[in-house]
Amino acid sequence: MDSEADLHIRLADVDDDAFILGLVPRFVDGFDLPKSRRRGEYLEGVRRDIARHLSEQPAGTHVFVAENDDGERVGFLHLHTNIDFFSGAPNCHISDLAVATGHDGKGIGRALLAYAERWAREHRCKYLSLAAFPGNTRAIDVYAEYGFEAETVRLVKPLR
Repeated sequence: MDSEADLHIRLADVDDDAFILGLVPRFVDGFDLPKSRRRGEYLEGVRRDIARHLSEQPAGTHVFVAENDDGERVGFLHLHTNIDFFSGAPNCHISDLAVATGHDGKGIGRALLAYAERWAREHRCKYLSLAAFPGNTRAIDVYAEYGFEAETVRLVKPLR
């Protein structure tokens, strides 16, 4: 993928559900989860959440699929609109973003980020937010290059 122009991003439909859910394991590829999180439990929670959004399509949920010029699905983006806690302004949150195995390093993730930003601006959002595990340094580095910065840090203490 040489540029964003080589990518077509469209709203997901029911025929994309298996593809999207098949990308859930990508959310833990290449880094260690925090020691309080179990891989299987995390993956099942993410899969369940995405499946619910695909089937129920709650208000404020928007799921997009990226295809290359050959029509091959190569990634997806899940946006959620809400109201910013601090300012009360419209906010767009990137709930999920994944690139299909074998398509890393081709600019697909960056194209999806650019699409999310354009979409958020078109919908008059004041902020675009996302979350990442601290160990996912590859993604965090890309997000930082794209202009994201830490605003809050969520700390968790397991109570087991």
